[in-house]
Amino acid sequence: MDLEGVIRSHPIKKDSWMTVLTLAYQSLGVVYGDLSTSPLYVYKSTFAEDIHHSETNEEIFGVLSFVFWTLTLIPLVKYVFIVLRADDNGEGGTFALYSLLSRHARVSSLPNCQLADEELSEYTKDGVVPTANSAFGSSLKSTLEKHKALQKVLLVLALIGTCMVIGDGVLTPAISVFSAVSGLELSMSKEQHHVEVPVACVILVFLFALQHYGTHRVGFLFAPVVITWLLCISSIGVYNIIYWNPHVYQALSPYYMYKFFKKTRKGGWMSLGGILLCMTGSEAMFADLGHFSQTSIKIAFTFVVYPSLILAYMGQAAYLSKHHIIESDYRIGFYESVPEKLRWPVLAIAILAAVVGSQAIITGTFSIIKQCSALGCFPRVKIVHTSSKIHGQIYIPEINWTLMFLCLAVTIGFRDTKAMGNASGLAVITVMLVTTCLMSLVIVLCWHKSLFWAICFILFFGSLESLYFSASLMKFREGAWVPIALSFIFLMVMYVWHYGTFKKYEFDVQNKVSINWLLSLGPTLGIVRVRGIGLIHTELVSGIPAIFSHFVTNLPAFHQVVVFLCIKSVPVPHVRPEERFLVGRVGPKEYRLYRCIARYGYRDVHKDDMEFERDLICSIAEFIRSERPECNLSLVKLEDDEKMTVVGTSSSNLDGIRMSVDEPDSSERASTSELQEIGPTEKAKKRVKFVVPETPRIDREAVGELQELMEAREAGMAFILGHSYVKAKRGSSFMKKIVINFGYDFLRRNFRGPSYALSIPHVSTLEVGMVYHKKWRNTVCGVSYLSGVTTSSELVSE
Repeated sequence: MDLEGVIRSHPIKKDSWMTVLTLAYQSLGVVYGDLSTSPLYVYKSTFAEDIHHSETNEEIFGVLSFVFWTLTLIPLVKYVFIVLRADDNGEGGTFALYSLLSRHARVSSLPNCQLADEELSEYTKDGVVPTANSAFGSSLKSTLEKHKALQKVLLVLALIGTCMVIGDGVLTPAISVFSAVSGLELSMSKEQHHVEVPVACVILVFLFALQHYGTHRVGFLFAPVVITWLLCISSIGVYNIIYWNPHVYQALSPYYMYKFFKKTRKGGWMSLGGILLCMTGSEAMFADLGHFSQTSIKIAFTFVVYPSLILAYMGQAAYLSKHHIIESDYRIGFYESVPEKLRWPVLAIAILAAVVGSQAIITGTFSIIKQCSALGCFPRVKIVHTSSKIHGQIYIPEINWTLMFLCLAVTIGFRDTKAMGNASGLAVITVMLVTTCLMSLVIVLCWHKSLFWAICFILFFGSLESLYFSASLMKFREGAWVPIALSFIFLMVMYVWHYGTFKKYEFDVQNKVSINWLLSLGPTLGIVRVRGIGLIHTELVSGIPAIFSHFVTNLPAFHQVVVFLCIKSVPVPHVRPEERFLVGRVGPKEYRLYRCIARYGYRDVHKDDMEFERDLICSIAEFIRSERPECNLSLVKLEDDEKMTVVGTSSSNLDGIRMSVDEPDSSERASTSELQEIGPTEKAKKRVKFVVPETPRIDREAVGELQELMEAREAGMAFILGHSYVKAKRGSSFMKKIVINFGYDFLRRNFRGPSYALSIPHVSTLEVGMVYHKKWRNTVCGVSYLSGVTTSSELVSE
């Protein structure tokens, strides 16, 4: 429920009221499409089986009272006034809470975290004034940091919430579109009711087929559609209240909830699974926080969405309180309370509103998959950025068609809103329970409040949500099994991928090459060094990867300049461009070996290959120029006594070195001093030059190193990727063999490789395949890392 688009990447926290109102207007189309369509199916799902509408009206008034207080306590009080404050540098959602906890308690799921990451500006800027932890908070923090099992529990809890959101991405489009189309029943005979399913399926196929065009092409229609829908249902609600039962407002009293339970007993408890659908989409207020401000979301919900929904539900209850003869299952539905002359226009608006609400959850699913992949909890997928101007608008083909297939299966398989509502209700309430559990930890660890407030929060809201959860879970056979099955599948995929990736990284760390081995080879590394830059991709943030020793011992020549490139994610939503790179040396200067760590947040957009190349080379050049104690660039010290320098991108470092590519006969000259090749010009190719600031002046040794780097870049760059085939060692447990040899291997073979995730040009990629035999409990492998395995390399070109 995180629609990536229609506004800028960072929320505006303090701005004019005009800007706030504009954001509030935009949020109506992005955030509240799902929540605003809930009146289509709440009453119908509630009265589907467990309770019946009687002439005493105790059931309908009791349901209205439950709807009113549910919308008031959970979306309004919990989310608007409490949860929205727990933003992760302006970002919201389940993973934002987990990221917030990961930084405060150091329980991150990322294997290659560094102390240097904690110096990022976004790492500590979460809107909380640093204060001393309470005694319980300090004890809880140390307990989480010491016990790996508790860290895994916290990760699994976050993954369960995420998987349920993905499951909701399947169920919400199905129930929203089907409920909107179900209005056709009133205009057709019973023999024609089967037309609903084909019409809903056609709309769903059309909806998913349009995803690759991007939201921005139709996004400007979202807010007007939702506003029209809210105006429509609130106006009809006011009409029904005045015309049918002006005293329906009395049912808002909690006393009617008591009368409801007193009469319906177990049936009333079971019907809570339908009532909870009134808050479907509430999580979107928090998940979409990164695109709006807290104030704009609060204004939109408090003054527009909340009163419109209350009037709509009161209007339906007023109509039903005067209509007790039920001729069919549908007579309790939304369209029956709509005046007959308005049904066709309302039907059209409802379908558009359902499409808008479905669009939000679909695009939100894309965003969540991207976040999981960035944090190492989901296999790599192809991510297409559908807008060059609007941050975060993405499209994932594999996920899109999978969602479409599952949506169609749910629609065709269930064919009614009862089972769909049971399934959707369990997914919604599970996400809310996960949010409540994580929020209780945030109150203690991040907000540094006393344990009393955390207990009050989890007892009050947790008990309410547990009541709904238990009622929804009782509908397991009637449809609630669907989100459980979907979440279990996605959870297994996520956990297997995370487990395999983590174990592979541990093996890489244990088998990295000693710096003494490198120093013993000398500056030439014992081979011929030819012009060019070799980028060796590695997950290691320190040390020399074992695959490099394989190159040195088996290849007759290697590149003049070698860069160990690590592209890693950090547990923050965004990394500032001026803090993007960590650059340092591996060995003495004359070896021309560099390490470059590119850091991205889980919401950052990776640049295209050409722009990334330029920033990478400029960061190394700036490191060479500024490698002096008196320079102001910040230094960090890593393992193996490696000192790294924080360098920004070329666009953020206006006073740094810039690289330009010109034709040989270019007459353009820069006003500042330039380092430019004056060598042979027998090749009519583009030439590379560095534009160096006039001050501070650099020494002759640095000039020579920059000249060498420039010549190497002009000769070309090669991206060297190591393909790992991970297998469990003989003697490993049966479960580990299943997870590694079958689960992880299947995901590795059928999802994208690292070259797709890094946007590397295939024409200059060297891919080397190797076999890992996993070490378990530090036992000795049957074969060594480099010997006794078949290694193949090939140049992949298109």
